[in-house]
Parts: sequence; structure tokens; C-alpha cells
Amino acid sequence: MSTAERLIESTRELLWERGYVGTSPKAIQQRAGAGQGSMYHHFAGKPDLALAAIRRTAGEMRAKAEEQFSAPGTAVDRVTAYLHRERDVLKGCPIGRLTQDPEVMADPVLRAPVDETLAWLRERLAALLAEGCERGELNSALDPRTTAATVVAVLQGGYVLARAADSVQPFDQAIAGVLGLLAAHASATPE
Repeated sequence: MSTAERLIESTRELLWERGYVGTSPKAIQQRAGAGQGSMYHHFAGKPDLALAAIRRTAGEMRAKAEEQFSAPGTAVDRVTAYLHRERDVLKGCPIGRLTQDPEVMADPVLRAPVDETLAWLRERLAALLAEGCERGELNSALDPRTTAATVVAVLQGGYVLARAADSVQPFDQAIAGVLGLLAAHASATPE
């Protein structure tokens, strides 16, 4: 792995563990096994490196989600697979956690990939749910956009509840709850 790659990966890990404020250039360099000169050779500074790390995390998050969203099965099957995929629940969402970081939210450049990723997730879920309605898998009374926003809110809130309780149980309950609400809109037989 190149020095630039080690710096990006180290920054991704530290942002997830400590947030932007708690991630110092020295900590990045130590974790990456790179010197200050190497860091500033590849990146203009901490904001530039953080942006590269956030974009990489966002891209990976989208790719993982798309694996479930584009798989075969009903819309509810695919949403269920997405919500049940393996996650490090107690660490929280690496993108969602950045919304709690005041410096990331105050910087339009750093905030942009966070907002874009969460917007993409809502839109992708809405499209999937709309597809389920069109195929007769879901009741046509279901509003795909508001339901997608609810799914994302429950997912992100589930992380918060799990972290607060230091237990995955609240997360699992939140996911079971939103899936129960979706199941209530599933058609007994597709139209």
C-alpha cells in the first residue's frame, strides 16, 4: 500500500473512532507510519486528507448498499438484506457519525459528501420502494419517499441508541420495528 493510501486509510479509521476534531495530523501520521513531509507531499493539509477519506468511506458505503439493493428478490427482501447486513453497530455509521462533528458540518466542502451520501441512500431506497409498489409487492398507499426517509432515520437512530446503551439490542429492535412497518404494507399477493 502506498503512503498516500496508508494516510487515507488511517484517516478513515481515525475519523470513525474519534471524529474530525479528535483526529490530529500527528495521529494520522503515526497510524499510517508516515512522516509529516510525506503527508504534506500528498495532501495540502488535514482538510484535504479528511475529504479524501470521507469520499472513500462514502463510496464504499454506497457500493455495499448497492449490493443488497440490486440483488434479486422483492423490494422488502432487498431492504431487509440491507438492514441486516453485517455492521459494527457499536462504532456507529462512519458517515452518519460525521453529522455530529461540528467542524465537518461547518465546512461545506467536508459536509458535501456526507449530505450527498445520505441523500443518495434516501433516494435509492425510495426508488426501490417505488419499484415494489409498481410491481404490486407493496400497497400503493405506501409513500416511497417518506418511507425511505423513515428507514434511514431509524437506521441512524438505531446506531445512536446502541452506542448510548453499549448494546446492539436497541439497534436490532429499531430494525425489527421498521421492517415490521414495511411488512404491514406488503401485498399478500402481487397485483
